[in-house]
Amino acid sequence: MWIFSKKEIQRFVAVDGEAVDTVERGFALLGEGKVETPPILRVDFPEVKGEVDVKTAAVKGLPFFAIKISSGFFLNPEKGLASGSGMMVLIRTDTGQPEALLLDDGYLTDVRTAAAGAVAARYLAREGRVRAGVIGAGGQAYFQMKGLSLVRELESVSVWSPTRERAESCARKLAQELQVDAMVAPDAQAVVRESDIVVTATPAEKPVVQPEWLHSGLHITAMGSDARHKRELGEGVLAAADRVVCDLKSQCLQFGELRAAVEEGAIDPETVTELGELAAKAETGRKHPEEITVCDLTGTGVQDTMIAIHAYLTLREHGCGMVMIRDNYKKR
Repeated sequence: MWIFSKKEIQRFVAVDGEAVDTVERGFALLGEGKVETPPILRVDFPEVKGEVDVKTAAVKGLPFFAIKISSGFFLNPEKGLASGSGMMVLIRTDTGQPEALLLDDGYLTDVRTAAAGAVAARYLAREGRVRAGVIGAGGQAYFQMKGLSLVRELESVSVWSPTRERAESCARKLAQELQVDAMVAPDAQAVVRESDIVVTATPAEKPVVQPEWLHSGLHITAMGSDARHKRELGEGVLAAADRVVCDLKSQCLQFGELRAAVEEGAIDPETVTELGELAAKAETGRKHPEEITVCDLTGTGVQDTMIAIHAYLTLREHGCGMVMIRDNYKKR
């Protein structure tokens, strides 16, 4: 079994065009019915605002599948620690034997989540030069804007977070690394009203976006609601949209923004399209420039399998990793 370190993974796997295309292929296979995705296994630690998810998916015809363990402990920044962590195990589909252990510390989850956001924007955001906004200022806020920059030309980026210092730090990083005009917005409303594309990347339990802020041509990707107690979009947001898309309907009806909207009777789930249907070309994306679109992303196992295989093949190509044989480790 091969073992790869976070340092190796970060060196050779990035939020780039190849990662976006890899995740898009996964969504297309999902849309074609070629993916088996079991329900998420989840453990919550409310006393420390912590959660651990186990996700997986098997894709027909691929030699491996991934089992991903991902944690989010949102008080960690107060302790000088990252809020997210995790690892991925790659398993052979012909023998069930473990092929690789990717000790990514949550990095590959960041990459595949950013790639999914880019895929959503590729199909649903208006064309041309756009003003982007992100609500939230953690690591995923940067990754989402990085992914977005690969599929749309960014005119500017506005950032809002309840903690102004974090918003300022995020804006500085975006300005420096993406070479874009990045600024701190006064509030979440300003982000939505002044942007063509908005990404919500928070662990919010109360909505941070309200329906009266929406405007023609807007696209929102909401990716923070991955548990029943979380919610980023206020009541009426999905109902006000011309088009609602999600990554996996069965999952979003349990954990996502779609769950709350359906329970409130605000939207019929039969009107919701899965992102895989767009990637597989079974459905069209944005239909006209003035359309308001929303994509609900909860994170699917197929993203993990696709990015884990991509990482494994890339790292092997570059001669990285150690191999474990009969309980002994040998550097290759």
